[in-house]
Amino acid sequence: MKWTDTLLIAETLYDKFPDIDPATIRFTDLHKWVLDLEGFDDDPKRSGEKILEAIQAAWIDEAK
Repeated sequence: MKWTDTLLIAETLYDKFPDIDPATIRFTDLHKWVLDLEGFDDDPKRSGEKILEAIQAAWIDEAK
């Protein structure tokens, strides 16, 4: 999994953290959680606010 796999990351986070409201998370927490996902293998420095926003938005959609 890479940073560009926003939908897959969001689905995985939704499954791993079912009780978390993705609209309330901090990007620092989101960044750490993505890095800790099984199967995630990308450079931690390659993420940015736009990527984290896209992951958060996809996670919010998944949680609906």
